[in-house]
Amino acid sequence: MTKKRALITGITGQDGSYLAEFLLNKGYEVTGMVRRSSTLNFERINDIQERLTLVSGDLLDQASLIDALDKHRPNEVYNLAAQSFVQTSWVQPVFTGEVTALGVTRLLDALRIVDPSIRFYQASSSEMFGKVRQVPQSEKTPFYPRSPYGVAKVYGHWITVNYRESYNLFAVSGICFNHESPRRGHEFVTRKIARGAARIKLGLEKELRLGNLDSQRDWGYAPDYVRGMWMMLQQDQPDDYVLATGKTNTVERFAELAFKTVDLDFRDYVVQDPRFMRPTDVDLLVGDPSKARDELGWEATTPLGDLVRLMVKDEIVNCSQE
Repeated sequence: MTKKRALITGITGQDGSYLAEFLLNKGYEVTGMVRRSSTLNFERINDIQERLTLVSGDLLDQASLIDALDKHRPNEVYNLAAQSFVQTSWVQPVFTGEVTALGVTRLLDALRIVDPSIRFYQASSSEMFGKVRQVPQSEKTPFYPRSPYGVAKVYGHWITVNYRESYNLFAVSGICFNHESPRRGHEFVTRKIARGAARIKLGLEKELRLGNLDSQRDWGYAPDYVRGMWMMLQQDQPDDYVLATGKTNTVERFAELAFKTVDLDFRDYVVQDPRFMRPTDVDLLVGDPSKARDELGWEATTPLGDLVRLMVKDEIVNCSQE
């Protein structure tokens, strides 16, 4: 039996690394696309790197995308690469648009040119809902993005729909709400909180400075979400799905749970800092995953408390080794 082949952009990121592990365990041949840079960060895929094929490519360079697809001939493509930090999108809005928005078009068009039978997954985001028009948010909720990142993701989402309908591609978008893990980037607030609680417990820091503590998010565990991505590409017909827990918590609650894990009271250490406030913020994100549950048989299985403890304990180990 011929092994299925998958190409993952953004394989060195949180989702890319978990997805690569998941697909390898399913028996796939996995190719990861990585950008050439002066500093290569393969930390998240160190344990599986020998089982992967890595190819140079960039969402800014369509020729490299065509070349990667032509040489490796995947059955499935997962586009997880992006400028994915909301705060950075305010500083680099044009770059964010080039990668996170137009990069999707370049990849879809490369796929159309090389082999239209390839199944395509686009990583959409709950940030597309922004100034939310209804609670909870479903696949039918209108978008109202509140950052250059959110705007770019809306473009990526709709161009995926457009190519699906125009060229009969099997192209889907997973509208993923926030999903975290010990592999989350250091710039994200959940990792910052987990690391801050650990460092304070170990006596390495005295306080943790955060932005808007009242922001509400729907937080899940990343490995649950990559399973959902794969499930979308196994269906008979392409469609878009919200992946979420359906539960919302504030940044303050996340901090409370993190510090509780190390037997501390977050109120003694957390300081609100205006420097970390966004020009416009997203106040309440909570997803309705009922379509994914009913049609895919998918659901998030990791409670927030378990996720926070996992992240903080991992940071305790990391910080103890510094």
